[in-house]
Amino acid sequence: MTRQPTPSPWPATRMLCWREIIRFLRQRNRLIGALAQPIIFWLLFGTGLQKSFRLADQQGTPSFLEYYFPGTLMLILLFTAIFATISIIEDRKEGFLQGVLIAPVPRWSMVLGKVLGGALIATAQGVVFLLLGWLVGASSNVTALLVTVPLLFLTAVAMTSLGFVIAWRMDSTQGFHAIMNLALMPMWLLSGAFFPIPTLSGETAISQIGLHWVMRLNPLTYAVAGVRQHLFEVPLPESFWAPSLTLCWTVTACFAVGMFWGAWRISSRRIGGDLV
Repeated sequence: MTRQPTPSPWPATRMLCWREIIRFLRQRNRLIGALAQPIIFWLLFGTGLQKSFRLADQQGTPSFLEYYFPGTLMLILLFTAIFATISIIEDRKEGFLQGVLIAPVPRWSMVLGKVLGGALIATAQGVVFLLLGWLVGASSNVTALLVTVPLLFLTAVAMTSLGFVIAWRMDSTQGFHAIMNLALMPMWLLSGAFFPIPTLSGETAISQIGLHWVMRLNPLTYAVAGVRQHLFEVPLPESFWAPSLTLCWTVTACFAVGMFWGAWRISSRRIGGDLV
């Protein structure tokens, strides 16, 4: 009996990735929700809190509009991750996901296709917003802008994989939105996107020590800090903690790999005796 050759997993990965992109292009409300809302936040908060931002009172430090710009980039990636991974729940209800799971391809191929499609969409939206950085004094060094894009892509892979992990066990889109907002919004707020991380000293209060370490242990902190260091040449004052650029890349890459591994592992488990 002739043994049938094992199908290549890459066509399935490309198909699922392309399907996510086509779905995005046909749903323009996703573009408005994931891109327009962070831009509005950036303009409103950037201009409204400009005078109250302490760093703006010191010479040689960024304004709040500049400081908040990398955080807005991360918010775009966060919103896109929510919209991209919600399709897992929709595909399960429509029966498409069950058809993918019984196909003779490895499970990582399905996960890679879904995550890669969402990450590419998020990165593309981030690049569009990145062009606005020229208006707030982003570095005119083209090399720095090009290096920022891979960092955005790694962050997008991590956030989309995290959304995949949460969506895999969810049956309701309403519950998915609630859990995602509960998990990702505090993660974003405690990433240094909205306010810097103070350094520790002998007179630091216990509550500030706890906040300091929560923000340092947040992997999104290093993505925000890395983008800020690439785009803006003006450093933060010494009274605020900032990781090195090497550490930012290392933590973000490990975050992306770890979240993708988690998405692959959870997709291989049976739930209630069924595949999904």
